[in-house]
Amino acid sequence: MAMAFSAAKCDIQSFPLSITSARSHEKPLFDPLKTPACSFLGSTRKVRFTSASKLNQINPHRRSAVVGASGADNEKECKSTSNLLITKEEGLELYEDMILGRAFEDMCAQMYYRGKMFGYVHLYNGQEAVSTGFIKLLKKEDSVVSTYRGHVHALSKGVPARAVMSELFGKTTGCCRGQGGSMHMFSREHYLLGGFSFIGEGIPVATGAAFTSKYRREVLKEADCDHVTLAFVGDGTCNNGQFFECLNMAALWKLPIVFVVQNNLWAIGMSHLRATSDPQIYKKGPAFGMPGIHVDGMDVLKVREVAQTAIARARSGEGPTLVECETYMFGEHSLTGPEDLRDPAEKAHYAARDPITALKRYLIENNPASETELKAIDKKVEEVVEDAVEFADESPHPLRSQLLENVFADPKGFGIGPDGRYRCEDPKFTEGTAQV
Repeated sequence: MAMAFSAAKCDIQSFPLSITSARSHEKPLFDPLKTPACSFLGSTRKVRFTSASKLNQINPHRRSAVVGASGADNEKECKSTSNLLITKEEGLELYEDMILGRAFEDMCAQMYYRGKMFGYVHLYNGQEAVSTGFIKLLKKEDSVVSTYRGHVHALSKGVPARAVMSELFGKTTGCCRGQGGSMHMFSREHYLLGGFSFIGEGIPVATGAAFTSKYRREVLKEADCDHVTLAFVGDGTCNNGQFFECLNMAALWKLPIVFVVQNNLWAIGMSHLRATSDPQIYKKGPAFGMPGIHVDGMDVLKVREVAQTAIARARSGEGPTLVECETYMFGEHSLTGPEDLRDPAEKAHYAARDPITALKRYLIENNPASETELKAIDKKVEEVVEDAVEFADESPHPLRSQLLENVFADPKGFGIGPDGRYRCEDPKFTEGTAQV
């Protein structure tokens, strides 16, 4: 069974960061000298460290481990508000975003089986700590490039639940006017640069967005352009050519980008341990001259602290970072996917580490929030999701004339006839006899 890789005990980097925790200068972020107490992803091979002497030559400062919401990883309980990892406002924001993602995806499953959605639908349940931990730290102008499992990324980036649900219903009120569907979420207004149905497609787009930010700042002299791009990918993508090519370009040009690997241990039905020669994806970062970090992706506070450092590096011009978040997908690969091939014991192990449950327990036990406040958020989110379904269900379907919009660059090309009308409006269009 794959075992969780505890960030508080095992987080390391092969190429040390130069920025310490944003929370405290006295309590730095990582300890690359700490010996791991567990194996990586169920592998019998232990994590291999660079020698202490070499690490000290690069950076003489020792770093403490990341602490988070999972109490088992903390040596001391944080009962004083002065020792809290987050403020009350931050905690409630994280909790609401994660609850929204989970509730929204649960509703998607219901609507799919009721025939309201079509095609492939991939849910994000179990991975909420990754989306929330990274995206809620961004500015509005920062970009996010997602995957085919992108509903929750869109919600975290601020796309309204109504717009996301309508897109899934194929309605004109969707964020892509009903033409993108589940796997192609996009919102120019919210700097969500797309979901992509083929793995690896989004990585060059994200690299291009990061290059744009650097070009505007350094060539066009837009001093206030410090925008950062997050590129989300899965473990199955990390053996693809685009991944390596873009890591190289990002490091070569010191682009303001963070590559976020959501390693949920499975690529459809292929175990990560069987698909790659070295399962430690974060080590691919130092091979290209950028920091590589592994973090417990089931703990939003650990993810968030790593994200703060990686985003700060990118924003300050220090270049890209590769972050591997070990997480888990609670449901099957997709709602139309093959039978789940995973070991029930493995699934139970990660279900017991539910990131939402861990954050809720942390907030209540450390007193920044009460159970009553969290229940109020649960109720609010339930109403938001119900409203999104009603809105999507009542919204109109696109007209047939919309089929050829935004397809051809020349508005007088194939899509529009000599009379100025869309060809698809011609009754003979579907008969194949319309004038071309």
